[in-house]
Amino acid sequence: MKKILLFAVVCLFGLNAHAQFESAKQIYESPKLKDAVKTHKLVAILPFNVKISYKKPPKNFDAASNHEQELKMGKNIQSSMYTYLLRKADNYSVSFQDVEKTNVLLNRAKYSDSIEIHTKDEIAKVLGVDAVIFGTYNQESTKSETGAIVTTVLFGFGGKTGEGGITMQICDGADGEMLWRYTKRMNEDLFSSTDDVIERQMRKISRNFPYSK
Repeated sequence: MKKILLFAVVCLFGLNAHAQFESAKQIYESPKLKDAVKTHKLVAILPFNVKISYKKPPKNFDAASNHEQELKMGKNIQSSMYTYLLRKADNYSVSFQDVEKTNVLLNRAKYSDSIEIHTKDEIAKVLGVDAVIFGTYNQESTKSETGAIVTTVLFGFGGKTGEGGITMQICDGADGEMLWRYTKRMNEDLFSSTDDVIERQMRKISRNFPYSK
């Protein structure tokens, strides 16, 4: 009986800790936000800046391959966000530029590998949009997949393999000024994908998303 009670306490503590970690979020809105979004018609989504780190680097860790994975994930997040917004297009007051067109225009202007050194109004001008959505995604792997599977099978929770955070921002295309910023810390479990991450986060911010009707 004592073992069962102890197990229940451990499960409850684990779930509560997960909920608390997932609830840490911040939203900033510029005083100019409401007036600015009224003038926006077309918005572009940029590839996200992704950083993947490890508490304990895996065997045969290769920095170059890790960087390639970061770039790939950055475009995956961009694509996942576009897909989510496209599915719910009727809910928004603006249209979103096709991400393939966005990336072609960035590449043509030789901005693809140097987005961070250009102002957001410069980027918006190249893309021909009224505003840009961009952000960062940081992920630190803290547990091996094998360890996560074992924990999940034994306890029914705790499949977390990492933790990190996502930051999403909107800047005005006219002057590059930041209008809106969303920051969220999160747990990542064994079964998470970029689609899952974006789906989960976009559902949470839907009430605060500036372009929601």
